[in-house]
Amino acid sequence: MTPSAFQQRLLAWFDEHGRKDLPWQQNITPYRVWLSETMLQQTQVATVIPYFNTFVTIFPTIEHLAQAPIDEVLHRWSGLGYYARARNLHKTAQLIVTHGRFPDTLEELVALPGIGVSTAGAILSIAFSKSHPILDGNVKRVLARFKAVSGWPGNNLVNKKLWIISAQLTPADRVADYTQAIMDLGATICTRSKPLCEKCPLDDHCLARTTRTVSLFPTPKPAKTLPVKQLVFLLLSNHLNQILLVKRPPTGIWGGLWSLPEFDSLESAHNWCLAKNMTITHSQELETRRHTFSHYHLDFTPALMHTNSPINSVMETNQTVWYKAEQIKTLGLAAPIKSLLEQYIHENEDD
Repeated sequence: MTPSAFQQRLLAWFDEHGRKDLPWQQNITPYRVWLSETMLQQTQVATVIPYFNTFVTIFPTIEHLAQAPIDEVLHRWSGLGYYARARNLHKTAQLIVTHGRFPDTLEELVALPGIGVSTAGAILSIAFSKSHPILDGNVKRVLARFKAVSGWPGNNLVNKKLWIISAQLTPADRVADYTQAIMDLGATICTRSKPLCEKCPLDDHCLARTTRTVSLFPTPKPAKTLPVKQLVFLLLSNHLNQILLVKRPPTGIWGGLWSLPEFDSLESAHNWCLAKNMTITHSQELETRRHTFSHYHLDFTPALMHTNSPINSVMETNQTVWYKAEQIKTLGLAAPIKSLLEQYIHENEDD
């Protein structure tokens, strides 16, 4: 199948069956395309839609995002995961506003924090109608099956091969629709499991389909046993029913978010309280919970403690702060911490 025939079939399918009512497909601007492409990285459309709608309501333009406090941005991102994306969005928005215009070349875009070649290609093709290939997860799957490309796409050589194929197939005309179409095909037809091959406009030329090896492509990532890290999270309340939160460093896991003080043991948590001249009047260890990151499992044990000590005994340059329940609901919190606090607040409201 020639690139031209590939494009024609894909675009004809998109015209008839493709999704055209997603929020980011309306009122297309470089800002909205960039925001949606960032949110959609390793995240499903159904999950992204409410976050995107909230973001463009609170931050309708890139200027609004650039001027917003990072805490507010992280709060609106809370629960979406991969928080470096939110920090990079905020930083890049400030750089673009300072520069005075949204970049419209590949070189300019990939020089910005958080924008890779595929995201840049999507911005250029959808927002600027400039012909650039993309290679997100959906496109990798479509091309790996169509050309029966063996090997895990995360491998450099396999990745380069898929980029070459993507570039060969990307048209000069209707590139915005083409980019939407190939992502859509991967998301709705050429899915990871149970692909709807009989509905695919490319099925009779797809090598994986014609050789009945669809389930073998793309080659899965080599299995790896994730290490387990164990921590104790201190959920400390005081006589004013406030909860002690700490702000995490700006980089790393949950960077810039508010969290609970963490320790390697219950004894260490108690000793920390004693060092801060806090008398613990109640202590309770809850059931251990698990949160899985891309490279390790975190097993954390919440330790509920209560103190009647003065509220200013642990203040450390606004990085360790007592918060009331209603204030906590407006902070940027990692999903497992947010879930734990919501449960704790709800149970204590019932008491």
